[in-house]
Amino acid sequence: MKKAMVFFVLSVLFLFSAHSLVSGADVIKLKVAEFNPATHPTSGLAQKFCEEVNKRSNGRVELSFYPGGILLTAPKMFAGVTQGIADIGFSHVAYTRGRFPVTELFELPLGFPSSFVAGQAYNDFYEHFKPAEWNGVHVFHFYTTAPALVQTTSKPIRTLEDLKGVKIRATGQSSEVVKALGGTPVPVEMPDLYESLRRGVIEGATLDLSPLKYYKFADVMKYVTTSWRVGTMYIFYCVMNTNKWNSLAPDIKKIFTDAASELREKQVVLWDQIGMEGRDYFKSQGGQIVSLSDAETARWVKAVEPVIAAYKKDMVSKGYKEAEVDGWINYAKERIEYWKKWEKEKGMPSVF
Repeated sequence: MKKAMVFFVLSVLFLFSAHSLVSGADVIKLKVAEFNPATHPTSGLAQKFCEEVNKRSNGRVELSFYPGGILLTAPKMFAGVTQGIADIGFSHVAYTRGRFPVTELFELPLGFPSSFVAGQAYNDFYEHFKPAEWNGVHVFHFYTTAPALVQTTSKPIRTLEDLKGVKIRATGQSSEVVKALGGTPVPVEMPDLYESLRRGVIEGATLDLSPLKYYKFADVMKYVTTSWRVGTMYIFYCVMNTNKWNSLAPDIKKIFTDAASELREKQVVLWDQIGMEGRDYFKSQGGQIVSLSDAETARWVKAVEPVIAAYKKDMVSKGYKEAEVDGWINYAKERIEYWKKWEKEKGMPSVF
């Protein structure tokens, strides 16, 4: 009788252990990479996305979050996701200039007033045109910064003449905008930017206003020029390795899709919100906002027109038809106006 009881107990323990091993093996463990530091609001949202997926999957999915470039830096993010170094990645296209030529249309100075308008407009653009440059990954969504403004450490920029020869940090299409305005663009990654500004290696940057607070750039920036009408956007992406995506069961895919959709709605307004925080923090530190007059703004808009023309010429040289590129630009402008109207009707707050 005792032997039978011992055998029964051991059998139950064996079956329980075996079940636990199988269950552990069945857990889908994935790595999520973000280049912004853990303290940045974008990383906070990405972290919550991971937590939501883990929660909704009831333990079937385990997302591990790696912020601050620990797993992949911003320039290496897209390639790292396609190679499986990370399974999901957050970064922006300006760090890999030329890799996403169609998407770079939205880095042109088209007059985006806010991150909400730009983010909604580009998601519409992607769904409408589905640029082939994104075929190597599963795309969840896109979002953008608020408009990049000219910010300087010691010299206020009130006119085009003031900007002539000034060394300004810029990446992607914003480099072309800075050149068209008379400045000297210098590519610097965000982790190195504070020191480059502090040491005077560069004299300013084209950025949205959030880094004034979240990267402490208000310590070194003294002037911000309201140049949003020619300000470019940094377009962020949230993508997943295609093979990993294809390996997921339909119900797990739905969990990811739903959580990513909710994340998108938060991200498209985030940069406006933190931009206002950056603006207020900047002013509290004694920073000055330089407002361009309407006449001077018109000069700036005129000065950057060659940037749009050069983009069109470059895309035609790559094999696209001019009418096709014009169609992209016209569609982008139409969606900008649509979302500007929607934003105004809803009374949504923005930096300007």
